[in-house]
Amino acid sequence: MQKIGIYGGTFDPIHCAHLILARETLEQLGLEKIIFVPAATSPGKDAPIASSEARWQMLQAAIAGDARFEADDIELRRPPPSYTIATIEQLANKHRETQLFCLIGDDNLPQLPTWRRFDALQKMVTFVVLRRAKKPIKHEYLRVDRRIDISSTEIRNRVATGAPIRYLVPPVVEEMIRTRHTYQEVLK
Repeated sequence: MQKIGIYGGTFDPIHCAHLILARETLEQLGLEKIIFVPAATSPGKDAPIASSEARWQMLQAAIAGDARFEADDIELRRPPPSYTIATIEQLANKHRETQLFCLIGDDNLPQLPTWRRFDALQKMVTFVVLRRAKKPIKHEYLRVDRRIDISSTEIRNRVATGAPIRYLVPPVVEEMIRTRHTYQEVLK
């Protein structure tokens, strides 16, 4: 049975920690691939700063050339908010005879049981928790303990203040942000 990781998020912007943790998950769990799924708008969160099109283009550019990374715009094609259960149902239909692993940050753990149709979702996927907190959080799910302290908020704030983002995002994403003047007036 094929094993595929589903990595959702706003990716506003995609950065090196996303990519490194996806690679780490592939290797630790022996997955065939990771599918990155950018959200239109995550429930309970502010709308992304960059447009859906800009985030989609940055994501595609960031993973280009890695045969084990894919992107799916399934959530960008649906009206917001982006519910994980709807995405998983569609992807499970598309990838039959596949074990799906849902990658989430440990910052999502407190809200996880409140996610739409959580009981059904829990039966359809194996959750993999990516460490974001400074101290490990106890939970019963699979885990990737590597912690990389990079956040999209930090990157947006650095761009807005004119600070460099080199080494925080792939060079192609840095170039796209610079030439398109993305995040230049954002402080959040």
